Amino acid sequence: MFVPATGEKFVSKAHTRGADVIILDLEDSIPPGDKQDARDALPAAAATVGQAGAEVAVRINRPLDLAVPDIAAAIMPAVGTLILPKVMGPEHIRLLSEVVAMREAKLGMAPGHTRFVAVVETPDALPLLGAIAAADPRVVTLGVGAEDLSTELEAVPGGDLLYHFGMMVVAAARAARIQPMGSVGPFADFSDLEGYRASLKRSRALGFACQACIHPAQVAIINEEYGPSPAEVDRARRLISAFDAAIAQGLGAVAFEGQMIDLPVVERARRLLARAR
Repeated sequence: MFVPATGEKFVSKAHTRGADVIILDLEDSIPPGDKQDARDALPAAAATVGQAGAEVAVRINRPLDLAVPDIAAAIMPAVGTLILPKVMGPEHIRLLSEVVAMREAKLGMAPGHTRFVAVVETPDALPLLGAIAAADPRVVTLGVGAEDLSTELEAVPGGDLLYHFGMMVVAAARAARIQPMGSVGPFADFSDLEGYRASLKRSRALGFACQACIHPAQVAIINEEYGPSPAEVDRARRLISAFDAAIAQGLGAVAFEGQMIDLPVVERARRLLARAR
């Protein structure tokens, strides 16, 4: 869940919202004249939003003259991830990784402590999604910025537009063994929560693994739709048990609750249990 780094009201309550990650924003929610104030606020804000165990991330700015001081302020033991907006390509990722590595070394932090979420928001970078996903070991998540990308394309954000680019993200991320972030539905509109839930349900079935949000009302819906339900976990365990029993009897496939299951089906069940853990 995004919160502006200088938004004391939002920062103070962020840890109560149930989000796995709180993203302290230095970018869109911070006016140009307030960027340094936002950087200065990061240590206290990180301690506040992380007090209940959520991971703390920071979204930096794209222009290099802003990104470098953002990184200098954001790299600390309490911050595990940087959100990189408007990624231009794999060399952009590697350049920022070098800056981060120098900052980690200066602070005596473990190399590689800081991970990256790469967000593509311009048409120029879309053909480079695969290269961006595999650009650096720090990259753990890939997504497209629906609002900015739609603006660049002079299009209206929605399922028709986002389906194609969303599936490109899923394919690129899965090929690089990282998490695909996003959905094929609205991001900024929190007025229709049932419609939001329906878009997440569809997106999870398409392979998306996680999603960011801007409003507390969206958090529970994301957790429910993108997280395995107790019924799914229970079924996965029973399915794996049935398959293991079949393997012990020398069988490669087995009928389970009206479905023929084999290794790919079992692998999906194992991955579901891994997500649940």
